Amino acid sequence: MATVPAVESFRHSVRDMDQDPDCFGDGSGTQLDYGLGFLEQEFGSELMSLEAVSELLEKMKTETALVEEQVPNLNFIYYTVFLKDVLLMLLNILIFQHLQGTRQLMDDLGQTFNHVDSMEKSMKYLKCLHYIGELSASVQQFLMTNGVWEAIKAVESMAALDSGLNQSGCSHLVEFLRKTLCFWHNIIKEQLSSDFENALTQLHWPIVSTTSQSATPPAGQEVSSHVEELVTQLLALQTSGLQETLIGPKQHPNSLTPPLCLPIQIMLQPLKKRFRYHFCGNRQTNSLSKPEWYLTQVLIWMRNSSPFLMEKIQPALDQAGVAISVELCRGLMSLVQEKVASDASRMLYDDVLFCHLVEEVLQFEKELRSNYSYPAVLPGLFHILLEDAVLQKWLSMEKKMAVEKMDAMLSAEGAWTSQYKDISDMDELNAPECAETFMTLLQVITERYQALPSPAAQLKFLELQKELVDDFRIRLTQVMKEESRFPLGARYCAILNAVNYISTILRDWGDNVFFLQLQQAVVSLGEQEVLGGLGIMEMGRLASLEGSLFDGLLSLLDRLKGEMLGRLLDFLMRDIVEKARPYCQERWLSVPSQQDQSTMSLSSSACPMMLCVRDRLSGLHQSLSCPLFQLAWQGLADRLDKFLYRDVILSNHFSDGGAAQLQFDMSRNLFPLFGHHCRRPENFFKHVKEACIILCLSVGSAVLLKSVLKQSDQDNKDWEGPKDSPPESTLNELGVYCLSPCDVLILLNLRASLPEI
Repeated sequence: MATVPAVESFRHSVRDMDQDPDCFGDGSGTQLDYGLGFLEQEFGSELMSLEAVSELLEKMKTETALVEEQVPNLNFIYYTVFLKDVLLMLLNILIFQHLQGTRQLMDDLGQTFNHVDSMEKSMKYLKCLHYIGELSASVQQFLMTNGVWEAIKAVESMAALDSGLNQSGCSHLVEFLRKTLCFWHNIIKEQLSSDFENALTQLHWPIVSTTSQSATPPAGQEVSSHVEELVTQLLALQTSGLQETLIGPKQHPNSLTPPLCLPIQIMLQPLKKRFRYHFCGNRQTNSLSKPEWYLTQVLIWMRNSSPFLMEKIQPALDQAGVAISVELCRGLMSLVQEKVASDASRMLYDDVLFCHLVEEVLQFEKELRSNYSYPAVLPGLFHILLEDAVLQKWLSMEKKMAVEKMDAMLSAEGAWTSQYKDISDMDELNAPECAETFMTLLQVITERYQALPSPAAQLKFLELQKELVDDFRIRLTQVMKEESRFPLGARYCAILNAVNYISTILRDWGDNVFFLQLQQAVVSLGEQEVLGGLGIMEMGRLASLEGSLFDGLLSLLDRLKGEMLGRLLDFLMRDIVEKARPYCQERWLSVPSQQDQSTMSLSSSACPMMLCVRDRLSGLHQSLSCPLFQLAWQGLADRLDKFLYRDVILSNHFSDGGAAQLQFDMSRNLFPLFGHHCRRPENFFKHVKEACIILCLSVGSAVLLKSVLKQSDQDNKDWEGPKDSPPESTLNELGVYCLSPCDVLILLNLRASLPEI
């Protein structure tokens, strides 16, 4: 039997639904064919109508109820589910065909909406063109009637429109608007500038010298009022939004330095002409060797113009919050920056001219910031010196000049003498001239780079300074080795003073605020060149301010100082030991006892030693600085104490008279030699002092002490028996703290008058 069109349409719909993943069909091919055959037989061409579906659904419900009563089995359940699925498929097909029919309608509506949207945009486009035309015509009309304020407001409206179209894709419209805006802005600016220049001419601007300033007649009230009005109008024109719209970032790449206000731009024109005429042409005033000419001239203009600006211009700028003097300085600085940058690049291969330029720039910066209140946030000339090529040249010149000066200062005639040698109590460090000159050189370098705004650049100069200090230390070491044959010589002592002086200054620098800030910069920036590969501990000490940037240098200088001081003391002791040989060989056993100590005198054999000690101390006091002499005499006292204890006391036996004579020689002669430098010199001769106490004890006290010490020693060996007070307490009562009980027993055995126990 031929297939009816309705059934064929149904088959196509099913195929379309099979391609659609959202359709509900899930039956097998057999079920589908059976269902289609059944529907074709029952309804034929009326299959795709809602009435047929409804009739079929009602019929199926009735038959289902009858069958449920007669045949309640599984086949019936399957048959019922199948018919429900077929009906759901029919409903889905109807919905699908309905959506297909409305899709064309939706497409037609979309095209209509797009056409309406395009028409609306065209209308807005035309309205913008009309509005721009109206604003342009109004500006022209206002200018013809001298309505400058109204013209500026119209330009502001035009700029606001441009800002609103900033993200628009209508590039031709935006371009037309900006050209129109620029045209009228320039027209208004030219008109106001011309009027402002004429008014300034009446006020005898520019003020290029003090004589022209004093010769300026007082301006009338009308002229002053006109100037204030023109300044206000120029500011309003500048703040209309055109600067950001047309000029953009090209005029002010640094957000911290916005464009100059228009009044200052106009007032700078005659000064710029003068500057370029004198310092950028072929005039003799344009000399590379004389940068101070144009730097000084700019400062003069700033100083002479300040009263005029504050009186005539600043009142009009107060409402805008603009400082006129700062604005003028900014404008003049742009001229100087351009000139210095040009000259610096031409001077990179001329050492003399380059050094002179750097000195003048540093002096100019210092005066500009201190005397003219130029804000630190505004750029000056330092950024030119911090350019890579210029900075490297500066560093190399600092090193070159410093090395040359080091060679000169070390070979100078008075290099190893103090500048204040003839002035008492003038300099306790007693530094030689070469050391003072060297540290002054470093201080001058610090003053030059201290004001730089870049910590990284400052650290490069600090590294150079540390390199110079180490170089100077090596030079001092070389000279010291030449003088080490006679450490008591003036030059050797001067080198020792120089080392101590440099280390003292570096320690002071380590506590200086500037170097502490650099220390924190080192930690934060992680400058490995400056850190020199420090470990975690050293980095932590720097971060916590326990260490300093000069710790490495101080360690080397302290080691050199210790070696030199040790060599000096060794030489002194060799001299003293040689003079003390007769005293060491004194016959202490045969010295008779003397009841009256007032009749005693210094042992004749001790005189050479005492004279040597006195003379050497006096020489060191004159040659060494106070801190070094303090270390020297204390070190000498310690070594002399050990020598006398070992070679005089422990190497001899003493009678009562010999012990008394030894005590007299020490307490009345040796100790007072050091008494000029401290209150209790005997405290620096503990071995000798306490040995004299033991040797001069009365016989009874000595015997009792010896018995106590032996008994204590025996108790310590036995480990039993009651413990008495320790022997140290007994010795402390006698004034003996340094010597041990064993040492005291040895000393007691050296006394010939004591009986055996």
